[in-house]
Amino acid sequence: MEVATFGAGCFWGVEAKYRTIKGVISTQVGYLGGKLKNPTYEEVCTDNTGHAEVVQITFDPKIVKYIELLDIFWKCHNPTTLNRQGPDIGTQYRSAIFYHSEEQKIEAEKSKLKLDERHIYKDKIVTEITPTSTFYKAEEYHQQYLEKKGLASCHI
Repeated sequence: MEVATFGAGCFWGVEAKYRTIKGVISTQVGYLGGKLKNPTYEEVCTDNTGHAEVVQITFDPKIVKYIELLDIFWKCHNPTTLNRQGPDIGTQYRSAIFYHSEEQKIEAEKSKLKLDERHIYKDKIVTEITPTSTFYKAEEYHQQYLEKKGLASCHI
């Protein structure tokens, strides 16, 4: 098994999307990339902790490749808006790929470059590609939020 971690706006819809993918074993939503240890949702929402809302995905690379997860990442949000996705504004909603290995870093950078070269988006991609750091699991009520509420998606 391998792990991938993506920030693409509100983590509810991103998690729901990845949970439908064959080869995804499990998902957890949480916070990553900030300076505060064990942040709460309320603290992250102050825009002072530096954390991004992320989905951490455990997947079977024999069934689904990391590059396929990257493809979903690019398509499920707007990677050209800085610290914003739809109506959600703040650094916690930034577009980010947190890589877990040198191979993931290379694949992420190549996929970003390919999109930029093809001018898929009108504006420049602002997605950050950085090494993973401590993942803090979000509160239980955020886990599989849309499934628990019987909703198909949010605004992604």
